[in-house]
This record gives sequence, C-alpha cells and structure tokens, in this order.
Amino acid sequence: MSPAHRFDRGHTDDLMTYLAASPSPYHAVANAAERLEKAGFTRLTETDAWDASAGGKYVLRGGAIIAWYVPEGATPATPFRIVGAHTDSPNLRVKPLPDTGAHGWRQIAVELYGGTLLNTWLDRDLGLSGRLTLRDSSQHLVNIDRPLLRVPQLAVHLDRSVNTDGLKLDKQKHMTPVWGLGKVAEGDLIRFVADEAGLAADAVIGWDLMVHSVEPPAYLGRDRELLAGPRMDNLLSVHAGLAALTAATTGEQLAHIPVLAAFDHEENGSQSDTGAEGPLLGTVLERSVFARGGTYEDRARAFAGTVCLSSDTGHAVHPNYAERHDPGHQPLPNGGPILKVNVNQRYATDGHGRAVFASACERAGVPWQNFVSNNAMPCGTTIGPITAARHGITTVDIGVACLSMHSARELCGADDPFLLAAALTAFLED
Repeated sequence: MSPAHRFDRGHTDDLMTYLAASPSPYHAVANAAERLEKAGFTRLTETDAWDASAGGKYVLRGGAIIAWYVPEGATPATPFRIVGAHTDSPNLRVKPLPDTGAHGWRQIAVELYGGTLLNTWLDRDLGLSGRLTLRDSSQHLVNIDRPLLRVPQLAVHLDRSVNTDGLKLDKQKHMTPVWGLGKVAEGDLIRFVADEAGLAADAVIGWDLMVHSVEPPAYLGRDRELLAGPRMDNLLSVHAGLAALTAATTGEQLAHIPVLAAFDHEENGSQSDTGAEGPLLGTVLERSVFARGGTYEDRARAFAGTVCLSSDTGHAVHPNYAERHDPGHQPLPNGGPILKVNVNQRYATDGHGRAVFASACERAGVPWQNFVSNNAMPCGTTIGPITAARHGITTVDIGVACLSMHSARELCGADDPFLLAAALTAFLED
C-alpha cells in the first residue's frame, strides 16, 4: 500500500472505543445517537408530525437507527444516498427463565443468536449487557463489563478424541455458562442485573440480555497492521457509516440526501420491525418526502434515483484454508474495501452498482478489491438483496475483508476501517 493510504490511526482508535462501548445493538444505537447529537442531528419521534426543515435528523427504534441529512434546497423528489449496515452480531442471549444449574453450579440458560461460531465462546471471560424494561414501559441499558460468566470446555483428559475427531458441541447441553456455585434461585439473575443498573428488581418486567467477551479490541501483528476485536461484523460498518455521514454533511452543497440505515436482526434473517425486511427504512424515507410537501409521484422519483451501499464484513482469503476461496478472487486485509458479487442475488451488486462503487473509491483515492464465493461453497447474504427487493432501490454490496467471521473475536486489517469510511464519504458526497 502506498504511503498515501496508511491508515488513519485516529479513526481506528475511535472504532475500538465504539466497539468496546457497544456490547449490544441497543448500546450501539445509543452511542451512534450520541455521536449524531454532537454533530447537530436532532432525534425525531415516530408518533409526532415531521416538518420540512433542513438539517440532520434521526429515528431510533430498539436496536436500529436511521439518520439522514436534508440539505438546503432539497426538493421532495431529491434522491437519497444510503449506507446500509446492521447492529447485531451472533452471540448467546438470555432465555425468559434464565436461572438454571446442576451439581452445585449456578448457570444461565441461553439461546444461540445467529450463526454463532460456538467454540469461540468457550473458556472466555464474558460480561452481560442489553436492556431492561420496567412496569412504566421505560427502558434502561445495562452493561456489566467484567468477567461474570464462562462456558467451560471439557478437559482433554475427559475427551481424549477431541484433537483427533474434532470438537463436537451440543447446542443445548454444552453452551450453558456458569456464573457461580450454590443453589439455583428463581429470579436471581434479574435481581442481580437490576441491582447493577441501580433499579428495583420488582420494577423489571422485561429484558433483552446477551453475553459479550470482555476482552477489549487490540492491534495485532509485528507492525500492528491488524485489528482484533468483537462485533466487527458489523459495527465496523456502522461506525464507518457514522463517520461518513457526519463528514459528508460538513462539506459543500449536497445533490442527494445522505442516509445511514443501521438495522437489527440481520444475523437471523432481518424479519422484524427493526430489521431490513421490516418497513422502517421505507417509512422514514417516505415521511421525509411527504414532510417536504411531496406526493407519491415525488416519492417514486426519489426512490428511482436512490442508491444504497450495503456495507458488511466479507471473507479475506484464509492462509490455512485457501482452497475454500475462489482462486481468482482472494481479498487481503489492508487492500481496501471489497465489492461483493453473487449472480444468484445473495448479493445485490450488478455492473451499474460496480461503477458507482468504483467511482466513489476513485474519488476517495482508496484501493478496492473484488469478492466472489467459490462455486463449490454456499454464499452468505446481507441486507443488500432485501433492501433492493423491498424498496426498488439500486443496491451494491460492499464491506471489509476479515477472518474469523461470526467468532466472538474477529480479525481485519487496521487500515481498512478508515479506507471504508473514506469511500463511504465520497459516495454520500457525490
């Protein structure tokens, strides 16, 4: 990589701060909202009437956030430029009746969320985070960011074949974390979490809690050219989108309305009121058009001129498993963002989208790479095809190449977060 493309350490340092402060989707959007407020954005309530004023606005719902900036002079038919991402990551989530245990151990009953890489959660110090809902319907974030839980692996002495036949984990029996010794008491966990949050336990009637690794993000490698950390799939893209949106709104007059759409529940199919397959994005965009005096005709014109870059992590070529990758498309860390292609529409990219992305990278002065799956391997998917199909919006799938996707701790190039943000900024400013 040329000296001009050495990564911006300030951007990557800030990403590490964001990752550490965002152990759950609810924390991710709360931290995003705080950053947007500092940049002059105003939160809108969905039940209120919206006006035609210019400036930055955002809507927050659960683990999703939609933010946009209406420039002076925007008409009802002004198209949008959207950066799409998601806030959720595969992990272990607390069941409705969490208190369990056996043989003198106290444990926490969990469900597996998303395509969890199970073995990466073994023998790892885990905290607990999420939100509590009180009787008055108020919601409170909680983050117990210290070693509290652990999923202990069976010792090799009791499983002599583990290194020859491979590790076999039963999702129901083997993934239950321990958190102490003693008699199991109903309501114990929620009483503990409520106390940690400074709330009365009897006021808590709902919870959305999950475990997270308490090990902080860190630079890795001889020259610190790699970044290891949790939840980079896909908070790396959320953070880059925030940086791009706030940067784009401080420049010259915009010809489009820049948008950041960060959804929840991508890892389990996006089918929710805060997922990409729900109505949230379309409703927000339509209300923006109508608040500016637009008609359905204006809405159709605006959507027809809209482009979305769906940004999510992708696969860097794995040096120990290179045969799992397409031999002609092997992205490397610090090679710049990747363009994802799948002709069976697991990714939404086509030739026109490729030109949009390549043009943005060219204007930003950043390199980029191509990604396509090995024909013998199934291809993953993203919010890209969902966004394209649901809203009729031209959509391009991009991202950052990484290793250990869906692990409790993932790995990417330390240059790439900045390079992605630079490309997204150029896209939003066009």
